[in-house]
Amino acid sequence: MVEELAQADGAISACLDAAVWSLTEQELVAALDATHRLAQRLAALQLTLVRELDGRGTARAQGASGTAVWLRERLRLTIPAARRLVDLAAALDDGRNDGVREALADGAISMEQARVIADTVTTVHSAAGAAVADKAAGVLVDWAGQFDPTLLRRMSTRILDHVAPDVADAAAKAALDADDRRAGRDRHLTVSEQTDGRLRLAGTLDAETAGLLRAAIDPLSGPSGPDDTRTPGQRRHDALADVCRLALRTGDLPANGGEPAQVVVTTGYDTLSRQLGAGTLDTGLTLTPQTVRRLACDAAILPAVLGGNSQPLDVGRQRRLVSGPLRRALVLRDRGCAFPGCDRPPRWCDAHHIRHWVDGGDTSLANAVLLCGYHHRHVHKGDWTIRLGSDGTPVFVPPAWLDPHQIPRRNRYHRRN
Repeated sequence: MVEELAQADGAISACLDAAVWSLTEQELVAALDATHRLAQRLAALQLTLVRELDGRGTARAQGASGTAVWLRERLRLTIPAARRLVDLAAALDDGRNDGVREALADGAISMEQARVIADTVTTVHSAAGAAVADKAAGVLVDWAGQFDPTLLRRMSTRILDHVAPDVADAAAKAALDADDRRAGRDRHLTVSEQTDGRLRLAGTLDAETAGLLRAAIDPLSGPSGPDDTRTPGQRRHDALADVCRLALRTGDLPANGGEPAQVVVTTGYDTLSRQLGAGTLDTGLTLTPQTVRRLACDAAILPAVLGGNSQPLDVGRQRRLVSGPLRRALVLRDRGCAFPGCDRPPRWCDAHHIRHWVDGGDTSLANAVLLCGYHHRHVHKGDWTIRLGSDGTPVFVPPAWLDPHQIPRRNRYHRRN
């Protein structure tokens, strides 16, 4: 298969070098149709490969917490896109969607259309049985030749009116239940760091959470007065910030890694007092000196002495938390789970002894690393070797069965150098 794909890659490369300006309009349209059909056929093959890798447990064997996370790292996908690949691969392999898989492999439908049809077939199968589900799949595949995924999903909600009107009413309730399950499955929130230190939020909320968000931010999103020049989007942004501040002040948020919920800002004392330079959050984001000073007005200030490479040498102590200073030092250094390919933040992480406690390892910064719960368990069970590099940050050496050359790996999600 790999050889055949390489040949196809070569053929496509030759097409990329072709002078498309010399084609007639009819030839351009035909070429566009051909590329679309090939893209869908390649998508069908990709789903087959994803399903096989998922079934073999390749992702977990290589240290990822799941196939979607492994695909994110391997193919540079977003987690929602990777999860949709895994879910659709499973849906097309469950025996009820053979016709859908064949239509995708033939290039007759797109991936999004296949997802709509597979979801509908699952609902119809549970409501009316396999025979009706097969009939519904055939009708929807035919409709896919006329309608885009949005219209196809809208029409699929009443598919039983066409293929089994005697059970349509009962199935309508099942469809609503399926929509509710799908909303729960598809819910997600993506927080992406931009190059200038800001965050971009994107996601899909289920109906209940959408209601909660509206109830929380709508009262805070109105203009503060006739002189308020903020746009509606800016007012919603500021309302979300107010809600987060209110949540942090309650004291009811759960502790993470032995620390209470808090915002940690690193800056120099002279920087803070003279309003020079900038500060850094424990997530790695940079704040202006004005913002740092504003946060300091309503916060406890804990000293942290940094060495020449910005490595924590001594960290201030909170009396009620014995592990607080070392925990804060680890956050300043690792900025999140240090395992390669993991983007989980510090609050999700445990402190792991590089040389295990039972083997005589001490509890110190030089013998500790931040790991999320999954990778903490994975490292304890696996054959990975952890050490600190010359710059004092963690380096992970994979087992020989995974990488015969055992090339050291670092986490690149929490730092850019």
